[in-house]
Amino acid sequence: MLEAEVLVSRGLSTDSLALLQDPLPTSLAHSDIAVRKVLYEGLADCSLRRFDVANQHIAQAQRLAETDQPGLLGEVLLGRGTLAFLQGDLSAARAHFHQALEHARQNHQSYIEAKALGSLGLVSQQQEHYDESIDWYAQSIGVSQLLGARAITAKTLGNLGWSYYRMGDADRALALSTEAKNQAIRLGVDKDEMLWLRNIGTIEGGQRSYHAAENDYLTAFNLAIKLENKAVAGECLHDLAIVEFESGNYDGAARHVRQALEMERANHDRSMELYSIMTQGYIEGEKKEFRPAEADLREVITDRNSDTYLRLQAQVGLAKVYVDEKRPVNADEYFRKAMTTIEESRASLRHEEFRLSFVSGVVGVYDDYLGFLAAEGKTHEALQVSEASRARTLAEGLGISSASLRFPDKDFDSRRYSKKANAVLFDYWLGADHSYLWAITPDRAQLFTLPPAVEIDPLVQSYRQALLGSRDVLETQNAAGRKLYDLLVAPAAKMIPKGGRVTILPDGSLYGLNFETLLAPSPQLHYWIEDVGVSYANSLTLLAAGASRRVAPAKKLLLVGDPVSPDAEFPKLPQAAAEMTGIENYFSAAERTVFSGAEATPDSYLNSQPAGFSYIHFVAHGTASRTSPLDSAVILSRQGDEYKLYARDIIQHPLHADLVTISACHGEGVRTYSGEGLVGLSWAFLRAGAHGVIAALWEVNDNSTPQLMDHLYSEIGKGVPPDAALRDAKLALLHSGGIYRRPFYWAPFELYRGS
Repeated sequence: MLEAEVLVSRGLSTDSLALLQDPLPTSLAHSDIAVRKVLYEGLADCSLRRFDVANQHIAQAQRLAETDQPGLLGEVLLGRGTLAFLQGDLSAARAHFHQALEHARQNHQSYIEAKALGSLGLVSQQQEHYDESIDWYAQSIGVSQLLGARAITAKTLGNLGWSYYRMGDADRALALSTEAKNQAIRLGVDKDEMLWLRNIGTIEGGQRSYHAAENDYLTAFNLAIKLENKAVAGECLHDLAIVEFESGNYDGAARHVRQALEMERANHDRSMELYSIMTQGYIEGEKKEFRPAEADLREVITDRNSDTYLRLQAQVGLAKVYVDEKRPVNADEYFRKAMTTIEESRASLRHEEFRLSFVSGVVGVYDDYLGFLAAEGKTHEALQVSEASRARTLAEGLGISSASLRFPDKDFDSRRYSKKANAVLFDYWLGADHSYLWAITPDRAQLFTLPPAVEIDPLVQSYRQALLGSRDVLETQNAAGRKLYDLLVAPAAKMIPKGGRVTILPDGSLYGLNFETLLAPSPQLHYWIEDVGVSYANSLTLLAAGASRRVAPAKKLLLVGDPVSPDAEFPKLPQAAAEMTGIENYFSAAERTVFSGAEATPDSYLNSQPAGFSYIHFVAHGTASRTSPLDSAVILSRQGDEYKLYARDIIQHPLHADLVTISACHGEGVRTYSGEGLVGLSWAFLRAGAHGVIAALWEVNDNSTPQLMDHLYSEIGKGVPPDAALRDAKLALLHSGGIYRRPFYWAPFELYRGS
C-alpha cells in the first residue's frame, strides 16, 4: 500500500493500479488499508482521466472512512476535491478542500492541513485569484516546513512560483520554480519535475531564452510520455509551438500546434485546446492567412471556457491581425477591449503589491497598442495609453477618482499638466520594438521615436557603473553619458527654454538614471544640470491633481534619525548627528519635533501624526526589496523586535508634507515595475500624500551629504522651492573644485514629485 501511494504521488498511476488489483483479505475489510486501497485507486484513475471510475473508488473510500476509519476522512476529502478540480468543478473542489482543512485542524492532522491549504491555493490559482493563492500557499509552506514534509513544501513552492509568474514577478517565479524542480529531482517525484520544467520553460520563453525553454519543454514532454500523462504531453507540444513561433519558425510552430490539438481533442481537454487554437491564430496571422486567423481568435474570445489571460491574448492577437490587414478601426476596437480586460482583472486583486506586478506582466499589451497608435500618428492617444499603464495604482492611493484614468479620457490634456507643473515634461516609454519620448510644453506635445529598450538599457547600466567608479565621467568624456544625452534629451532639447525646468517621467531602466549627469555637448562638454532644473514624477495624473490636494500643515519639521545601530548589518552613521544638528538649526524649537538615538523608532514616526508637518527628514540606513517593494524600509532604533519603518506602514499614514527627504542608502527602491514607475520608499511617501520626496539612487557619502543637506535647507529657509534648492545644493558641490565635484557625491539624490 505504501508503494502504491508513492507511485501515485510520482505520477506512475498504471504501476500503482497494477499493485492494487488483487482483492484484500477479508480480515482487512474494515481497516485503514481498505480505505487507502480504493482511495489510491481513485487517485490513479484521476491521473489517467478516468473520472467515472475514479468517482466510484473515491465514493467507496468515503463510505468506508465514515463508518470504519473517521481519522482518514480528511485524506479522502482531499481526494474528492482533487477529482472535482480535475473535472473543472472548482466550486465543489473548494468546498471539499475546506472540509478537509476543517477536519484536519479538528483532529490535529498537520500533514493533511498542509495539503488542504496548498490545494485551496491551487483552486484560487485556477480561478485567477493569484494574490489569494499566494496567501494559501504561504500558509501551507509554514505548516509543511515545521513538519519537515519536504514533498509538500516542494510542490507548494512550484505552485507558488507559477502564481508569482502570473502576477508579473518573473524573477521570483523562476527562483521558486527552479528550487521546486531541484527538490522534485532529489525526492524522485517525476510528475512534479515535469510540471516545474514546463513552468520554467514558460518563464524562460518570456525572457527570450528560447533555447533553454525548448530544452526544458522537451525534457518535460519525455517525462509526460513516460508517465502516460497525455494532457501534459499535449501542453508540452503547445509550448514547443510557442518557442518555434517566437523564434520565427512558423512552419515548425504550425506542425507542433497541430500535434497538440490532435492530442488535446483526443483527451477532451477544451481548456488547453483553446490555448492551442489561439496560438494557431497567431501563427496564421504571421503567415498572412488572415481569414483563418480571425476565425480562430474569435472562437477563443467568445468561448465561455476561456480564462482572462487567454481572452486578453486573443484580443491582442486579433488587433494585430487587423493592423496587418490595414483595418485600423477594427484594430483599435480590439486593443481597447484588451485594455478593458486588463483593468477588470487588475481591479479584482486584493493586495496592492500584486497590482503593481500585474501591470508588469501585461505591459506588452500596452506596448503593442502604443506602437499601433504611434504608427497611426495619434500622439495624444498613445500618451494616454502610456499614462494608463502607470497611473492607476498611485491614483488609488492618493484618492484620485479612478474614472479620470479610464482610456480614453476626453479631458486628458498633457499640455495642461505641463502648465500646472510649470515645467517641460519628458515622458518616456521603453518598448520592445521602439521607445518613445513625449516632450510636452503648455503649448504642444510632440512625440519622438527612440531606439528599443535593448539598445538603451546597456547604456544606462554602463553609465551608472561609471558614475559609481573612481574616475570623473566629465574628464573622461564618458561615451555612454554622451550617447544617452543624444538619444534621450537632444531630440527635444529645443523645446526647453533657457534655464528652464524639466520633469522626467521615466520608464524601465531610466528610473536608475540621473538625467542631470548626462553629458551635454555644447558650448563645451558639461553636465546637463548646469542647463536645467530636473525633477521626476511617476504620473501625469498626479501632477495635475497636486494643487487640489494641498493642505497647510501646522508644524514645520519632523526629524528622525541617528538611530542606535540595530545590528552589524546597519552600523552607526558617523556623520548622522552632525547632519541632524545642521537641519535643526534652520527651525525654531517650537517648529520642530526631533527623534534621535534610542527615540528614533518606527513607532515614534507612526505616532507623531506625520500629516501635521511640512518637512519630514530621515537620517538613517534604508533597504529596498527587489521582490517585495512594500517591504522596503527605513532602518531605525530597535524597540522590542521592531526597528524597520516599512513602506507598507508608511502608506497607511496620510501626509501633507511639501517635502520628505530620505537621507539613507538605497532610499528610492531597486525594483522598477514596467508601467508603474519606481516603487520603494519614495513611492510609499508619495503614495501617502507627500508633494515631493528626495531619495537616493545609490549609497550616499557620509561626509558630503551633511554639506548638501545644509545647503538645501538654507535655500528652503529663504523661500526657494525644494526642487530649485536641491539643484543649488548640487551645483555648490559641483563647483566646489574638490573631490565632491564628481557626480558620485551630488547626483544620488533626486526629487520625485507628487504634485
